[in-house]
Parts: sequence; C-alpha cells; structure tokens
Amino acid sequence: MIDAVATDSSSNPGTDKQRRTRRTRMTGAERRQQLLEIGRTLFAAKGFEGTSVEEIAAKAGVSKPVVYEHFGGKEGLYAVVVDREMRRLLDMVTGSLTAGHPRELCEQAAFALLDYIEECTDGFRILVRDSPIPQSTGSFASLISDIATQVEDILGREFKSRGFDPKLAPLYAQALVGMVALTGQWWLDVRRPKKAEVAAHLVNLAWHGLDGLEQRPRLIGHRKN
Repeated sequence: MIDAVATDSSSNPGTDKQRRTRRTRMTGAERRQQLLEIGRTLFAAKGFEGTSVEEIAAKAGVSKPVVYEHFGGKEGLYAVVVDREMRRLLDMVTGSLTAGHPRELCEQAAFALLDYIEECTDGFRILVRDSPIPQSTGSFASLISDIATQVEDILGREFKSRGFDPKLAPLYAQALVGMVALTGQWWLDVRRPKKAEVAAHLVNLAWHGLDGLEQRPRLIGHRKN
C-alpha cells in the first residue's frame, strides 16, 4: 500500500499552478513505522484508554481507515508496540550477560535494565502499565519472568557449586530480577542517584545477600506457616 501526506508548497497563492499541492509519498512499511512511533509516544503519555484512533490518525496526517488498514484498530497497534518493547528489553538483558563471574553478571543485568529505562523511557512507561486488553502479546510481569529464566541457569550453577539446592534457583531469579525492575520503576521518575550508583547498590544488596545465604533459612518470628 502506498499512501500520501499533503503539504502546501505554494509560495504565491495568486495562480492555480502555484496552488498545486506537492505530496510526499510513503510506502506501506514507512507508514506502518510512522504509526508505531506515534502510537508509542501517545500510549506512553496518555495510556491505552486515553489514546484514540482519531488522535493517532491526526498526528500521522492520515484518515482513520489507514490506521485500521495497518493494525485493525487501536488494540492491534498497542499489541505490536508492546511486543516490540518486550523484545527490545529482553534482547538488551540477555545480550548483556557476557561475563564469567556471577557478580559481574548481576552488574550487567542491572545496567541493561537501567540502560533500557534511560534510552527507551516511553517504552518502559508502556510496559509497566497493566495491559488493558486480554489479547495483548504480554505484560511486564511475563517479561520479568522471561528475564528471570535467563538468570536461572546462572544462579543454578552458582548454587550447585556452593552446595545449595539448584531447584531453588528459579525462586531467587524471580526475586533478584523483580528487585531490579521495581527499583527501575522508582528510578524512572526520580533519576537520582546516577545510574552507575543505582546499579552498584542493587548488586551490593543482591550479592552480599547471596554471599551470606543460609543453606536452610529459618524464620525467627512467631509465625511458622
């Protein structure tokens, strides 16, 4: 599909020839990308419910049917935006895990999430919202679970080498990744302290907590179940 956006190029409105409209043509792929970028910005600022197809179309300089033709409606556009952001963040985290030492791996994972928050702020704001549509391709919770799965193997090897039960690695992976993610949500708004300092404190808590783990942790309060 090829569609067009009209722009007035006349410098002198005195003649019919000079009133002619010059059109800048977009391919279907270019228009789709434009709509995705506009949708991403609006969903981040206003949320799914606060964004309308009319506004998306107006920002793109097209009619509403063009949006429906590409995505089937607002829900389809939102689902594609969420899916792209989830894949981007997951790729950044998994691609960062290159070190050999477990502590440095923790640092790399923390930095990857904070990098994404800093570089893709709109995307992160969309991901941390609860999905308003059941057919959405995912949620922030499912994304955290995907990232935690990448960490499970690392923790499993570390647990085994220290005599801990490697079957508990998934539990600790969820706890560690969730800690970083929730801290990232807080840091998104305050942006203090600096990113490297946030990463250092996160790893400090995670690493020294892991370093002092009891093989059979016990509860000291009155509640035992």
